[in-house]
Parts: sequence; structure tokens; C-alpha cells
Amino acid sequence: MEQLVAVIAKALVDHPEDVKVRTVEKESLVVYELFVHPDDIGKIIGKQGRIAKALRTVVTSAAVKLDKRVTVDIQS
Repeated sequence: MEQLVAVIAKALVDHPEDVKVRTVEKESLVVYELFVHPDDIGKIIGKQGRIAKALRTVVTSAAVKLDKRVTVDIQS
């Protein structure tokens, strides 16, 4: 799942070498923390958060097979 988030993010940004994904597991939730270059934060979020929402939808849909709740947290 980390690789999925990283591949999608690297395709969207100008600095793909700065993309990092870290997994934080809590009780019933898995949080994928996406770190990008500060100049690329707008490209990952998109207008009115559309790209961020789409990224979270893809990850949530892929996690259905794993029977876990997941979310993506975007940071610079």
C-alpha cells in the first residue's frame, strides 16, 4: 500500500525524489503519512482538495481487501 501511495504521488510532483511515505498503525486505523517537497504540496492537494480526495479514495478502495480502515495524511 505504501508503494501505491508513493507511485501515485511521484507521478504528480516536480520533485519525485523528495516523496516519502511512512506507515503509522493505530488500533483500528492505518495512516499513511505522505511527505513531499514544500513546492509540491499544492499539486498533491489540488484545487479544492480534489487530488487529495481521489488519492484517499484509491487507497481506501485498495484497503477493502485488507479489512482495515486507512487514510492518507499529506505533509511537507
